[in-house]
Amino acid sequence: MKLPALLVIAFASVVPSFAAPSATDLARWEKHAAAVTIIRDTWGIPHVFGQTDADTVFGLLYAQAEDDFNRIEMNYVNALGRLAEIEGESALFRDLRMKLFIDPVELRENYAAAPVWLRALMDAFADGLNFYLHTHSSVRPKLIARFEPWMALAFTEGSIGGDIESVSIKNLEAFYGARPSLTHTAPVPSAPTPPPETQGSNGFAIAPAKSASGHALLFINPHTSFYFRPELHAISAEGLNAYGAATWGQFFIYQGFNDRLGWMHTSNGADVIDEYLLPVVQKPSGPAYRYGAEERPFTAKKIVLPYKSGTAVAERVVTAYFSHHGPVVRATDGCWVAVKMMNDPVPALTQSYQRTKARTYAEFTQVMALRTNTSNNTVYADAEGNIAYFHGNFVPRRDPRFNWKLPVDGADPTTEWRGLHPIEETIRLFNPASGWLQNTNNWPFSAAGPSSPRVADFPAYMWSAPENARGLNAVRVLSAGSAFTLDTLIAAGYDPTLLAFAQLLPALFASYDALPPSDPRSAALADPIASLRRWDHRAAVDSVPTTLAILWAQSFGSVIAEARSRELVVVDHVLATLTPPQMLDALTAVLARLIRDFGAWQTPWGEINRFQRVSGKIDQKFSDSAPSLPVAFAPSDWGSLPAYGVSGPPQTTRRIYGNRGNSFVAAVEFGPRVRAKTLLAGGQSGDPASPHFNDQAALYAAGRFKEAWFYREDIERHAERTYRPGH
Repeated sequence: MKLPALLVIAFASVVPSFAAPSATDLARWEKHAAAVTIIRDTWGIPHVFGQTDADTVFGLLYAQAEDDFNRIEMNYVNALGRLAEIEGESALFRDLRMKLFIDPVELRENYAAAPVWLRALMDAFADGLNFYLHTHSSVRPKLIARFEPWMALAFTEGSIGGDIESVSIKNLEAFYGARPSLTHTAPVPSAPTPPPETQGSNGFAIAPAKSASGHALLFINPHTSFYFRPELHAISAEGLNAYGAATWGQFFIYQGFNDRLGWMHTSNGADVIDEYLLPVVQKPSGPAYRYGAEERPFTAKKIVLPYKSGTAVAERVVTAYFSHHGPVVRATDGCWVAVKMMNDPVPALTQSYQRTKARTYAEFTQVMALRTNTSNNTVYADAEGNIAYFHGNFVPRRDPRFNWKLPVDGADPTTEWRGLHPIEETIRLFNPASGWLQNTNNWPFSAAGPSSPRVADFPAYMWSAPENARGLNAVRVLSAGSAFTLDTLIAAGYDPTLLAFAQLLPALFASYDALPPSDPRSAALADPIASLRRWDHRAAVDSVPTTLAILWAQSFGSVIAEARSRELVVVDHVLATLTPPQMLDALTAVLARLIRDFGAWQTPWGEINRFQRVSGKIDQKFSDSAPSLPVAFAPSDWGSLPAYGVSGPPQTTRRIYGNRGNSFVAAVEFGPRVRAKTLLAGGQSGDPASPHFNDQAALYAAGRFKEAWFYREDIERHAERTYRPGH
């Protein structure tokens, strides 16, 4: 199963050029453009008005491309498994992972079989991007010089880190062949690498009984990599009127609201992906696997992986193997392991789009009944005063005797999925007596305090994540609140309490108090411990104990990673794992780092924790010498509701520059007229030369929101520019 040697240098690597459109294409594009009006408000947010939904989709993609074509293109390069054509051999197995599930031939067939109305939207998606390239000849795509309608089916769901990314690239390398050796020297970080910021989000819904206005409220707080989604408003004469955030290159609002209802997605709902152990039988015709009383051959499929090689493009070919469960992704204990997940792009895209046009709870639930939203929970509120929670959406029915968190016996027919649970059998809440509900990527059994679902009522595979510190904090602030307004809901969502330290610090204090007076640490740590004892556990830019507590806790990276991998409560696992000497030594190391990097351990959190946006690149590099802003928010493992942390390669700076956490945030009130306040990390545009590249940075760092203009008279009153695509 090794990769073969280099097969061929395919062609010289050149920057793709946009081909001149045919007269038919150009006429169709111009017809769409004539039916679209884009109004950019004073924050650069595009409000796209179209005659038909297809017209609006055309304008929506055109406006997105104006703001950041690079992110659109790279999303589709990755979704189609073509990253190595840009980045070279290092991305080969990432591409292989995508191509085990995404086949352009199948996507074209799916497109051809899709309903007429959906094909029209996919056509408009491609037309909007191609018209942008036609009218912006200076833009040079890295790879995709012409978008095709079927490409929309490669990227139907919009969550950050979709189902396919659950497959380990390292395991694919081990099974299908070692990656060619690459010369690369990783930078040495200036301190121990902290654990990456957890993926996830917060969603709150407030019922009229707990609202000052008597209207339902919704708090939308996705935690993603910054700039992952822009803020958009899509309106058509056919009833579309959706405002919120869309993942770059998608034609639906992923999380947001219309004039009657709103939806917020959090991650980690039901268990939706399973691994099957397949005993392999070697036969003259090729490998087979046992299934019940029979032997079934693996299906072999050659997958071509083009990649950039110097100034040319080469290709390698992998023979991939598939069982009826799904593709083989690794081997263990003499078995091959196949992975099974949902792969049904037309219904998935249908659900993502139709969700934005639902007008009532009944209509929204009818859309949810398509059951193709695999990676999300959903928090809901509407103008009729309803609030609701859906834990997962796509939930395969399984035999509860098996532990579905582990690979199951693929040779045993009783491990097959038995269809899907209908919506009414999944974990849900509708208008709980608590008057509020929340999810923070945690389990659903604290979603509404005492009104929450009961764990004993559901099979274990219907939930996967444990409770977390953010969930405990959310329950605390929502239980204590009453008569919520947009502003007090935002304040609850930005509560600075780091609840985890109410559990963690007493263990540190006990370790310190047990030291004999003769121990040199007793004197050396006296003042820092005293500072931490006086702390109220609230993060602030001018707080020294915030610095000490967070850097101390973040230093337990391997323990935190183990807790996440085993789906354990992080705080509980830290307390159960660390010894008193480890706790004290970690604090000693933090003090040494602060003295080395900042001259004194009494360094306030805002001096260290910063927001910086100086480049439109996806992999922005940070610099201590470039302008930045202090930020009070903290990594979410410690209970910070406004999450702020680091993911990706280790940073080599003295300061910490967040690149993941709060991104697009919104608070919405549903009444006779919808009202909302929103906030973006940095700004709407990815172009550093744009006035909207960083115009929200100061607001973001301070947690101050702007008004979202929803009605046309308000939009026009705050218009910065009104135009048609191409003009």
